[in-house]
Amino acid sequence: MQMSAPRLQRALHPLDAVPAGRGWNLEELRDLLAPDAREVEAAVLVGMLPRGDELQVLFTRRTEALRHHAGQVSFPGGRIEQEDPGPLAAAMREAEEEIGLAASQIRPLGWLDPLMTITGYRVLPIVALLAPDFVARPDPGEVAELFEVPLSHLLAHDSLRRVDIEFAGRIRQVAEIRPRDGDAPARRIWGATASILCNLRDRLEQAA
Repeated sequence: MQMSAPRLQRALHPLDAVPAGRGWNLEELRDLLAPDAREVEAAVLVGMLPRGDELQVLFTRRTEALRHHAGQVSFPGGRIEQEDPGPLAAAMREAEEEIGLAASQIRPLGWLDPLMTITGYRVLPIVALLAPDFVARPDPGEVAELFEVPLSHLLAHDSLRRVDIEFAGRIRQVAEIRPRDGDAPARRIWGATASILCNLRDRLEQAA
């Protein structure tokens, strides 16, 4: 599936209209989040790199030493700090700290819907085009590796699946992206990261 920036933009919340709400996936977290729990605001950068006729989505794999989601595949991003002017600034700051991505190399397009994680984070994903000549400088304390996956694979209907896991006393279903032939097991895209891609695909279909 070829994807243009205007088509992506039509499916997103505008940059000047940061979406509200606790998270579109709250039902998936039923009985895991206390109703009065304090939510931690966070933002992530869903970065896309033009590679010929294809867009590639940039992922990081977190180091095993991190406190939350150690070793998992994620998007650059993190907690919105008090000194951040807003979620976009937070996502861009985290991307620079984690992988050396400068603000001048980012063209923000718009927002996806907020997503809640089981660790109590309310995550705002910003979709952006990245400069194709970007050279990564990953922080070894946070990022084990960076890799790219074609957007067409991530959005294909046979790529997204639900898998059963046992967590907090019962079987639950989590989102997972079908690996491509030859993908390393450590590059498994699942959980919140896969759910963000599911939201992107749903919004693209609704905007079509």
